Amino acid sequence: MTIVVSLSPELEARLRQKAVQQGQDVSLLAAELLTTVLEWEIQDSEEAIKGIQQGLDDFEAGRFSSFHEFAQEQRHKYNLPAGS
Repeated sequence: MTIVVSLSPELEARLRQKAVQQGQDVSLLAAELLTTVLEWEIQDSEEAIKGIQQGLDDFEAGRFSSFHEFAQEQRHKYNLPAGS
């Protein structure tokens, strides 16, 4: 199956320039870039889900702090004034 993607002139120029710099066919480079982005997106989603699940597990196990404690830690961490 062939998919046709329309690119802005600026993006097409950048893609062509990168292909020339790397000595690659522009279509192969575009496919590699899309593959990388799609794999990154899957990994990012999986990591987010794991992080959310860890937070829920911590909460259920009683490992959490109040908002006041959190705000205090952040003020200390970033050297913010007490009223912020």
